[in-house]
Amino acid sequence: MTPAPGPARSHTATLTDVARLAGVSVATASKALNGRSQVRAETRQRVIEAAERLSFRPNQLARGLLAGRTGTVGLLTSDLEGRFSIPILMGAEDAFGAGEVAVFLCDARGDAIREQHHVRALLGRRVDGLIVVGSRTDPRPSLGRDLPVPVVYAYAPSDDPADLSIVPDNVDAGRIAVEHLLACGRTRIAHITGDPGYLAARDRSDGARAALAGAGLDFVGEPRFAEWSEGWGRAATAMLLERHADVDAVLCGSDQIARGVIEVLRERGLRVPEDVAVMGFDNWQVLTSASRPPLTSVDMNLEQVGRAAAQALFGAIDGIPRSGVETLPCRVVIRGSTAHLS
Repeated sequence: MTPAPGPARSHTATLTDVARLAGVSVATASKALNGRSQVRAETRQRVIEAAERLSFRPNQLARGLLAGRTGTVGLLTSDLEGRFSIPILMGAEDAFGAGEVAVFLCDARGDAIREQHHVRALLGRRVDGLIVVGSRTDPRPSLGRDLPVPVVYAYAPSDDPADLSIVPDNVDAGRIAVEHLLACGRTRIAHITGDPGYLAARDRSDGARAALAGAGLDFVGEPRFAEWSEGWGRAATAMLLERHADVDAVLCGSDQIARGVIEVLRERGLRVPEDVAVMGFDNWQVLTSASRPPLTSVDMNLEQVGRAAAQALFGAIDGIPRSGVETLPCRVVIRGSTAHLS
């Protein structure tokens, strides 16, 4: 069949114009441009060529309606001011932006009632899916299995194994932290960390201890748990040096704690890293770069957690859901507090 002549170019091309030029029905042209499998390859190619020739750009809303979607998703966080949730949201939005998806962002502020209100509001806007971002890595209550759209949990896993959760691997993070200190020649490693009620604190400690055991070592003294603060770092270091003056490295559960540790070491006349290496967690730029020397820290790759959650949601929307808890690796960012850098 010989395609009909193209339409006059004085108006914006429509799907009807594309169908006429390709010599197919409007329904077939729509299926071809939306990737439906019912269209033969040669027909699809003919439609695509016609669309390119006419500079046709499908209306996003119309295309979404044809696919049964609105092209919107909801991002629901419990702590928008938190420095953990924001990088995750940025990573998710980066992934959504690449797919031309609009995002509705809601902050529940840690309030379960407010969270349910936001869920109902987002469903009322007919979002295609939800990403729920926690403020800590402890399991959180699931939104339930009866929602009409797929849900992916990020950072804080759902307590329902039927849900999909994307989280950083805190156990492995503890392991790679100790492996870095061992590679720097340190063998008398102490651990000062935060609130034991936080799963992240316990997981990091477990991973670090397992790595030491693999090298035939253990912590100098028992891990010290308390607060995520510089003040606790200072107090714990003072106690540590009274009992174990020969310590040659301190692995800290957060960058705030590490700043306090470095301060007391300096006050006691100990050099970092020559006498004692110090390492933090979270790679919070405002602390790592201001530290003297700059602080080596474990980066949780939170933006990657957000991107992976968004990609998983895309898959679920397309009919390929996953379940369970999936962990993503962290990385050590080496600076002057553990090794001299040229």
